[in-house]
Amino acid sequence: MAVIANASIATAKIIAALFTGSASMWAEAAHSVADSGNELLLFVGLRRSKKQADERHPFGYGQERFFWAFLAALGIFLVGGALSIGEGIRSLLLPEPLDSWLVGVGVLLVAAVFEGYSWTVARRQLRAGARARERSMSEHLRRASDPSATTVFLEDSAALIGLGIALVALLLHELTGWAQWDAIGSMGIGVLLIVVAYLLARRSKALLLDESAPADVLDPIRALVLRAEWVDDIPRLQAVYVGPSRLLVNVWVVPTPAASEASAGDLVGRVGDLRSAVLASPHVVQVSVTVDGSGRAWSASV
Repeated sequence: MAVIANASIATAKIIAALFTGSASMWAEAAHSVADSGNELLLFVGLRRSKKQADERHPFGYGQERFFWAFLAALGIFLVGGALSIGEGIRSLLLPEPLDSWLVGVGVLLVAAVFEGYSWTVARRQLRAGARARERSMSEHLRRASDPSATTVFLEDSAALIGLGIALVALLLHELTGWAQWDAIGSMGIGVLLIVVAYLLARRSKALLLDESAPADVLDPIRALVLRAEWVDDIPRLQAVYVGPSRLLVNVWVVPTPAASEASAGDLVGRVGDLRSAVLASPHVVQVSVTVDGSGRAWSASV
């Protein structure tokens, strides 16, 4: 639905740009074309991430979303940001008169309605995720493990701001007769898109490089492990995302003195119970437990 909506908006903006000759309108057209292409990339990532785990990908294909979201960020940078700045520079050097400016205003206002609806839906989804993690919206945007929702929200936010910039530039051009307003608006939209592209690429890169899950994800797992009566300490706890809301957990535990004297069979049973408890917690799909501190080391994984 997002692809269809943005493709329709892009077509309308291109027609309006041809009618008006506005550099800001061309920048907005490039923005919508980039958004349409990016959402196609996100759709591909969503579909591919649902493939089942196999021998080559034992943790599944969840990280496909991270890769395709990174490509979407590059698309925003190249197709949206760079082209908008280039069009602004061209318009600054070779200003053109503005024609049929009312057509441009009408298209921008209609586009704002559609983009506003899409932004509201994306914001609602992100707020639900933030509440589930007991985070603020800004914190969830920085830490969310699903870059698809974040990408759509930031794209829509940039789209609404860009529409406002284009509308102001178009009106100033018409009211003052100074064509450079359009050029300034186009370059402003380009800078905005480059900032958004950087933010999205940085988050996707962190997820692709197996950045550690944040503290608000690790702390509940740590508390769960410490509830086991035979666990004395947790010297190390690691968790990385192998897909959106899919955690691979490695935990090292030190047993209590009494548990250290238990038989090997008893200790293995306790480790198995602990693994089952961790696997029952939300989003954990793979667990490895290493017990150390008694002169013996037992490692078990699921």
